[in-house]
Amino acid sequence: MELPNRSYIDSLCRGDKAFEERLLAVIKTEFPSEKEVYYNALKAKNLAEIAEAVHKLKHKISILGLEKGYALAAQYENEILDENFDHSQSFEKILDSMTEYLKTL
Repeated sequence: MELPNRSYIDSLCRGDKAFEERLLAVIKTEFPSEKEVYYNALKAKNLAEIAEAVHKLKHKISILGLEKGYALAAQYENEILDENFDHSQSFEKILDSMTEYLKTL
């Protein structure tokens, strides 16, 4: 399974520690609430909100270097509106790995 990493963050920040700290602070702040919105929308079966939450989370997935995870999230986002949740478990495993990774930063 692909694991979150700092490769994209490092290439984006190019040694600018202040920018890196701000970027990580934004991710650490926004990710938990966006993840909660996803699960709440899923529970409410609100397809538009689920897709919107996945869309927002997709960008965090990319920033944490999960290229395959980003592709899966993009596919899942498109499938949600067709009431296709085949990729929900894989997507949620990505969210779990991100949660654990962010605890280490």
